[in-house]
Amino acid sequence: MDFSSALQAELAGLPDLEVLAVAAKAGRILVTHDFRTMPKHFADFLQSAASPGVLLVSQQLPVTEVVDQLIPIWAASDADEWLNRICRLPL
Repeated sequence: MDFSSALQAELAGLPDLEVLAVAAKAGRILVTHDFRTMPKHFADFLQSAASPGVLLVSQQLPVTEVVDQLIPIWAASDADEWLNRICRLPL
């Protein structure tokens, strides 16, 4: 499992569609706190491109709980199972 922050991936401040494009080009599932605009932009993105997937995570969820949710997802699923899916954590 390999994570990059928005800052490390140079995503900070980019519009959602660009964030989705960068994640797709890198073959990375996007983990985001953006419940407000990301679901609509994700649907728009899928009209013209494929996405490795998006996981929506509440900022209120403790980091340890997020990690506890992500580890089994990573261990028990294949990347193609998340293709073009958007899900909210916890599952």
